[in-house]
Amino acid sequence: MNYLKKNFKAVLCGLLTGAVNGLFGGGGGMVVVPLLKNLLGYDEKRAHATAILIIAPVCAASLITYIFGGYFDAGVVIPAALGSVAGGLVGALALNKFPVGLVNAVFIAVMLAAGIRMII
Repeated sequence: MNYLKKNFKAVLCGLLTGAVNGLFGGGGGMVVVPLLKNLLGYDEKRAHATAILIIAPVCAASLITYIFGGYFDAGVVIPAALGSVAGGLVGALALNKFPVGLVNAVFIAVMLAAGIRMII
């Protein structure tokens, strides 16, 4: 029963993450990290690391939809993708170096800043 309950919660996390990412063209990570922590009981670092692996196929699905819809700027894709890969490597390496409290504080600060920016 625990296995089914955990998998149901994981599917729910995926559905919510995919819906947010598809609707807004990103932001699924902002949803999935708290879901993994609060719904599945993951610790901070494991939630962040797992979120990346969950977001990858979500982004791929959204990417296909946006490509066929013509909603992207091809001149920006390659340089931004290269920067994203470099930033992702640095961030993943840094995750192991920083204490959990700092990772949580930075994540909260980024979420708050993003929310305030959207309101203003």
